[in-house]
Amino acid sequence: MGLVIGVKDIKKIVIFGNSGSGKSTLARKLCAEHGLAHLDLDTLAWESGSPPTRRELVESHRETDAFIDRHPQWAIEGCYSDLIEPLLERANELIFLDLPIDLCIANAKARPWEAHKYDSKAAQDANLAALLDWIAQYEERTDTFSRSAHIAMYDKYLGKKIRYTSNGGSA
Repeated sequence: MGLVIGVKDIKKIVIFGNSGSGKSTLARKLCAEHGLAHLDLDTLAWESGSPPTRRELVESHRETDAFIDRHPQWAIEGCYSDLIEPLLERANELIFLDLPIDLCIANAKARPWEAHKYDSKAAQDANLAALLDWIAQYEERTDTFSRSAHIAMYDKYLGKKIRYTSNGGSA
């Protein structure tokens, strides 16, 4: 007889925050603990090429929907409020990693090679200065990646949600 999972036990988690806040690390941990499928929105938000450009939203949404249709339980993570907002009606848990900028910068400096994003560790390191500058602008930006967009999305969500303001706890 197979394992029966109750509807309330099914996990559909969205994790978002600034770059370097620990989204991927937390998603991998939750996926390992609960047997969830993992989707890093970076993998479908950008066209390949140099410089990278954003994909058409409709294409990214189509790929996200296909991922959700293939996986009954999942953790999806990213910094893209324009990709995450449509997922809110399908998620049953929201996690906002609202860490201080200096901690996000330290995390970004310490991150291992992200082979799904960069051809080599050297290519990743070559982009580090630009990434750190981008992280530092989190509170000033008004785009889909901004803290203001993330706060609005968090406030709008009416389901189970948690907001972490440090590596060790919630607000």
